[in-house]
Amino acid sequence: MANGNLSGRVASGVAWSISEKAGSMLLQAVVSIVVANMLVPLDLGIMAVLTVFTALAQVVVDSGFSQTLIRKADPTDGDYKAVFRFNVITSIVLYALLTALSPVAARYYGWPELARVAPVLFLLLPVNALCVIQNTIMVREFRFAQLSAITFAASLASGIVAVVMAVSGCGVWSLVGQRVSMMAVKAALLWIRSPWRPRAACKASSLGEMAPYSLRLMGTDLITALYNNIAPLFIGKIYSGDALGCFNQAQKLKDMPVNSAMQSIQSVTFPALARIGGDETKFAESYRRVVMVTAFAMFPAMAGLIATADDIYALLLKPDWRPAVPYFRILCLTGIFYPLSTIAYNILKVRSDGGIILRLEFVKRAMTTIILIITIPRSVEAVAWGLAASAACEAIVNTLAARRYTSLGIRRTGRTLLPISVLTLFMYVAVVGVAHLTAHWHVALRLATEILSGALIYMVGAYLARMEAFGEVRTIVAELIGKTKRRII
Repeated sequence: MANGNLSGRVASGVAWSISEKAGSMLLQAVVSIVVANMLVPLDLGIMAVLTVFTALAQVVVDSGFSQTLIRKADPTDGDYKAVFRFNVITSIVLYALLTALSPVAARYYGWPELARVAPVLFLLLPVNALCVIQNTIMVREFRFAQLSAITFAASLASGIVAVVMAVSGCGVWSLVGQRVSMMAVKAALLWIRSPWRPRAACKASSLGEMAPYSLRLMGTDLITALYNNIAPLFIGKIYSGDALGCFNQAQKLKDMPVNSAMQSIQSVTFPALARIGGDETKFAESYRRVVMVTAFAMFPAMAGLIATADDIYALLLKPDWRPAVPYFRILCLTGIFYPLSTIAYNILKVRSDGGIILRLEFVKRAMTTIILIITIPRSVEAVAWGLAASAACEAIVNTLAARRYTSLGIRRTGRTLLPISVLTLFMYVAVVGVAHLTAHWHVALRLATEILSGALIYMVGAYLARMEAFGEVRTIVAELIGKTKRRII
């Protein structure tokens, strides 16, 4: 990939990946809403606790080696084979360990169903380990459209499984079936679509060469995964399974657009920026444009969800989930900060030796620990505010640290984000006003009016203000339409 057009490729790559993921996100949203209306909050509480252990174990299984392979200039088949073997062996060991400990967790929370569900859900670990290398190779080759198509197919298959099981009265097992079947289908499709097979001789030195950087990333990701998931462990014990279920439902709905954006940013910007080399001007401009495009999409999306939260829950979910509305509103604030934090984090991964990343994690997690100590004993809503504050702190710390490795300054970043922020605030106030004026309407008509008016106000405002972000997004959309037409032809 030539440096000359890489800055445009990075920005359009993020937009292409996000657009490709939109179908999967909408499908997951529909399935999640349908299934949630057939479950009780405790079912999601059980899954929330088990998900914490699954997330931590998956970080250990990968141990940062997939990111190292993406960063490496020319990894060999022997390197891939060594990492593949490590992933599979580690996943089997962790599966056995977590399964053995699940009865202890069940007694701790007083949820007997947890011990029965855990051995099946933890199958995610070995199944995922089987396809990490195929996924890594596709990322290196910028085959994001193909990856998104695979994810969509897996989402569709697992969504059908979840709905059928929920309608049949399977309760929490419908969520387990969805998670495991999605990973199984994804792994199968990755093996079918990728020509790589673990046939090469495995070099004993491969893991040792990659270990210094990989283990730093693993340490960072492990700390991040722990702190991102630690709140449910306390909520489920201190408060109740129902409170945790509502909190988890709010997180899930918030995470659908946020995770799609973050996965796209992570998968596109890291390999792309890693190839730029020493051209600082293009590197900084690529960084700025990705920040701009991401903010232009995510700021209004999160603000819109906050403004319409009451109507979304009233229309789509049964009354059992109404306590989740305040949590959902607050957690949407994290969706504004996390994508920006992820972009800055990628700058550190590309340009640093990994040491600063681990040191920053200790700083950020020290702040998060203080926040959680203050908020957890107060209320579940206080915990949500604490997570929002933690996300803001992380974005600030990552952005300030990234300045050491790029010429993009804080002032220029601020000038890029300011018009987007002002327009987003104006749109939010307008949508709240529309909701007030249409309060007597049917909830479906009111929600549709709020969404349409918000989108119209935001896009017209961006056009009239001649915002750079609007022009950038319009160019990217035109390119995507052109690519789609060429594919059809």
